[in-house]
Amino acid sequence: MKVNRLVSIIMLLLDKKRISAQELAETFEVSPRTIYRDIDAINLAGIPIRSTPGVGGGFEIMENYKLDNKVLSSSDISAILTGLSSFSNMLHQDSLAHTLAKIKSFIPADHAQEIELRTNQIQIDLSPWMVNPNIQADLKIIQQALTENRKLSFDYIDRHGNKTNRTAEPYQLVLKGNHWYWQGYCLKRNDYRLFKIVRMSNLKVSEQSFTPKNYQNPVLDFTDILSTLQTTIKLRIHRSVMDQVLEYCPIENFSLDGEDHYLVNFPFIENDFYYNILFSFGSHCECIEPLQVRNEIKKRINQLADLYKN
Repeated sequence: MKVNRLVSIIMLLLDKKRISAQELAETFEVSPRTIYRDIDAINLAGIPIRSTPGVGGGFEIMENYKLDNKVLSSSDISAILTGLSSFSNMLHQDSLAHTLAKIKSFIPADHAQEIELRTNQIQIDLSPWMVNPNIQADLKIIQQALTENRKLSFDYIDRHGNKTNRTAEPYQLVLKGNHWYWQGYCLKRNDYRLFKIVRMSNLKVSEQSFTPKNYQNPVLDFTDILSTLQTTIKLRIHRSVMDQVLEYCPIENFSLDGEDHYLVNFPFIENDFYYNILFSFGSHCECIEPLQVRNEIKKRINQLADLYKN
């Protein structure tokens, strides 16, 4: 969409001192002529873009320019600052911190207090309560490989506990929920894979570079797939775990059962992941029906009890 491209061009010009028309055209996969039209549109919107011809030339925003509310409103700037701040805290990237500082320098003095107030009204902290200390180090390694188009080598443990050595071409970092992944082309599987960072060890940037392939973003929305696989089971839960159960189903699925308990219609798939969710509620949750799920829970409880007999 053109509006999204125009905003993205403005953000790039804020982050970089100067960028060429050809580089912008390659970034957004459009022609240089389209970029020139976009620059004209940005100029008409009130942001003065200066063009420098020749080798090393390109477009840049004129020094000491301040954004006014005809271009971006206080709400717009606050939203940008809030979003960038949340990722800056997660990734600890100097470039993000630099972009934040640069955007702040473009805020007119008479709007600074209002924007600071709006920005402080929302705090987004994407980091988990308990942090694996290796994740930040691995993120830096992956970002380096992404920037330099270099292969990554690592050991990987799949969801069944099998460990393999992998080499892959990195293409994209992905934050889903509060878990970090990266999309890469696995040379062992000859296909694209989404690797979960906490399952990796011995991560290293290879000396080998690669030519990036055309690739599709990973599928991250499984709403339609889950709706075809899920069934509904009935749980009886104590009110002390209600907040945990609400993470997985809406309040409309709850009905009072006495003073301290609720009956819950709970979306469920018969696999280890969902059984482990039920076990996370501890003794404050009982599966009422169906019978096969109740019997499977009994079986798993007995297996766990056998583990602690000696």
